[in-house]
Formats: sequence, C-alpha cells, structure tokens
Amino acid sequence: MFNSLQDRLQDTFDKLRGKGRLTEDDITVAMREIRLALLEADVNFRVVKKFVADCKEQCLATDVLDSLTPAQNVIRVVLDELTGLLGSTESSLALAPNRKPNVIMLVGLQGSGKTTAAAKLAYLLKGQGRHPLLAACDVYRPAAADQLETLGREVGVPVFRGDGKDPVAIAQGAVARAGEEGADVVIVDTAGRLQIDEAMMAEAVAIKRAVRPDQVLMVVDAMTGQDLVNVVTEFSEKTDFDGVIMSKLDGDARGGGALSVRAVTGKPIKFVSMGERPDSLEVFHPDRMAKRILGMGDVVGIIEQAEALADEEQMRDAERMLNEGFTMDDMLKQMASIRKLGGVGKILSMLPGGERMMGQLPQGIDEGVVTRMEAMIRSMTPEERNRPKIINGMRRARIAKGSGRSVQEVNQLIRQWDEMNRMMGKLRSLQNSGKLNPRAMKSMMQSMQEGRPPQGGNRAQRRMQARKGKRR
Repeated sequence: MFNSLQDRLQDTFDKLRGKGRLTEDDITVAMREIRLALLEADVNFRVVKKFVADCKEQCLATDVLDSLTPAQNVIRVVLDELTGLLGSTESSLALAPNRKPNVIMLVGLQGSGKTTAAAKLAYLLKGQGRHPLLAACDVYRPAAADQLETLGREVGVPVFRGDGKDPVAIAQGAVARAGEEGADVVIVDTAGRLQIDEAMMAEAVAIKRAVRPDQVLMVVDAMTGQDLVNVVTEFSEKTDFDGVIMSKLDGDARGGGALSVRAVTGKPIKFVSMGERPDSLEVFHPDRMAKRILGMGDVVGIIEQAEALADEEQMRDAERMLNEGFTMDDMLKQMASIRKLGGVGKILSMLPGGERMMGQLPQGIDEGVVTRMEAMIRSMTPEERNRPKIINGMRRARIAKGSGRSVQEVNQLIRQWDEMNRMMGKLRSLQNSGKLNPRAMKSMMQSMQEGRPPQGGNRAQRRMQARKGKRR
C-alpha cells in the first residue's frame, strides 16, 4: 500500500533537495506534482485541493524560503499536513470503566473484513488482560457464524451464536452471557451487504439501540479507493460510528481511501490490519503512517514490537551475546524473532526508504530465505552451532547435504554469521570503553528516520556542513 504514492513524493522531494534556494515557482511545481500524486493514489479530490492549498501557503512563508535547508522545511510542512490529514494524534478505544461488560459493535459492507477484524480485536484486547466474548450476529452470510467460531478457537476467545436467526436477540443474549461468564468486553460482529441498503442500516441501528455499545467501529477495506468516501459518509449519518478499523492495509492498492476517511467524516482511524495473522491488528498512529508514506519508515514501531515480544530470557541472551559472542543458536533465535515481527518484508517496510527499496527488487522479498537458513543451522551439530569457526570444507558439505541446500548457500550463511559476530564485537568494545551512549543512539535513530544527518558525526563532517552553510 502507498508504494506508488511514496515513489512519486520521493521523486518530488529529490528534485527540491538538488536546489540550494527555492523560489515560488519551485514550490508551485512541487505542489502540482504532489497534487497529481495524490489524485493518482485515488484520494478524494476535495481533500487533495485543501491539502495542497494548505501546504503551499505554509511553504511560501519567509522562514521556509529563506532558510539554509528549504527542501527539508518543505518536507517538514508536507509531513505535518499529512499527519493532520490522517488524524494528528492516536485515538484509542473509549470504554466505560464502570460498565461490565463493555460492548464494541462492528459495522461495514460485506467483504470489508468485519469477521476477521472482530477476532483480531478480541486477540488484541485479550493481550491487554481483558476477557472478550464474540457475538455472531451475521445470520445471512453462509457459514459466517462458523467462520467466527473457528477464528474464536484460534485466538482462544468464546463465541456466542444464540438462535442463529434474530441478530438483535443474539446481541442481547451475548451481553447477558458475558455477565454470567465474567467476560468484560462483548464484540458484536454484524451483517454486511454488497451495497448499502435500508434493511442493513435499520438492523444496525436496532442492534445499537438494544445493546448501547460503548464504541461503534466501522471496518473498511483500504483497497476500496475513493468509493470508500461515499460508504463511510452513509454509515456515519445512519449509525454515527466512533472510529474506523482499516483492513487490508498490507495490500497493493493505491490507498487513497485511507487518506480520505478522516478528512471527509471527521472520524478517526483507530486500528489498521497489516496482514492475516491474529496479531496483525495494530493501533493506528497518524504520525508514523505519515512518515512511512514519505519514506521515513517507522523505526519506533519496530522497537515497540520488539519490546512487546521480548522476555527475560531474550534480555539475558542479549547480555550474553555482548559479553561472550554470537553463536549460530543466537542466529536461530533471531530468525524466530523475525517471524514474530511479521517477516523480513514487514520489517524492511518500516525502515527509512525500505518500501522504495523493496519496489526496486525484481522479484520482491524472498521470505523463504529465513526458512532455508533455519534448515542449514539445524543441520549443524551442537558444537558447530556454538563454535562456527570450526566448520571446515567437509563439515560444510555435510551441512549442505543434510539441509538440502548447496555448499555455496552454507558458505553465505557462515559469512553472514561472521559479519554479525564482528558487529557484536564492535558493540562490545564500545560498551567496554563507555562510548555506547543510549541517548546518542536514540538521537541518531530519530535523525535517520526524519531524513536528517546525525547530529554527531566526525569533526570533519561538521566543519564541511558549516562551510557549505556559509557559502550559501
């Protein structure tokens, strides 16, 4: 998602970076290219018109045009406006603390991913220490309740089906059952239609009146495009939903609908679904999404996901690696962590410039490389995993045969291990010398994410930057 838009915006910014000073004509040309990029991404034309006008007004301000880094200031303006377009701040679920159970109702068109989103939301809330119950209120789509029950078993959440005939009665029965079983959140999965119709809207309104949900969330398909605006506008008028769950954001559509929802309805995007796995539902952060669209990545997101998966054993492993060195078993654990984080492609897409780099690869990201590396490591003896330097030619041939890979692939794996071991040695040296400053590391990563050179660097680089500023 957003790959084409990201490429167009990056090209526009690259042209600006090549200029020492910016004129009004430069800004006008850049805004024209941004407008075309957004329209091609299927963003609502009214949204595009206002967005470009606001950006241009701020970019023509004196402090931008007369600054030493006008291109960076233009990027900052576009980033701020894009963040505002997406919602400025994170919008969390608003659940009544004194009500048991809380009720969350999902609405949307058929095929938007409501049932899957219900199970993912239940999994997310369960991870936060809550006890959710799913209510199967879609009595029209064949096997809809069976699908929800299957997903419920997968995430370990009970499903209430009731009589399977009356959606309003099922929703009310689920709330009553939650009180009996100690569930503190009921997630109501309602029926959808291929198109908006009065019967569907009337049923959604009836369920809402019957169970008085704390939150009504609309599930929308990010691949719908500009038609999404009409859908969410209609639902907003009839059901007055509180926020949006954006599904299929990992798809390859242009993504214009996702950029239009907040501006058109005023309703915040609360969650986004980035895959098929139960843990792929994420809290939506407008500022991070804006940075990803502009090619700045989401380094903070990677760190937060890694911290959420980290346990005491992993922390001890990290300390041991710094003190004793990096083994093949450590490499195997890193492979498992990559899988938990969503795979190589997801991690790379969250790094600055990562999505653009993936788009330039002729065959895309090969996720099977992790599986092949695991097979080779598991074909090693415990001694070889602990001391990879003892792996000679005969051992490499045996490992290749045992894993079904070639000797060349085994050689490449050992080279990768050697590079990681050397990097760990450098970190160990920095730690022993007291130069591994966490504050400096954080500053450097923020600079990289925002597209700025690190504030540190050697003295020669800083003197060179100062001279360039004086000449300008």
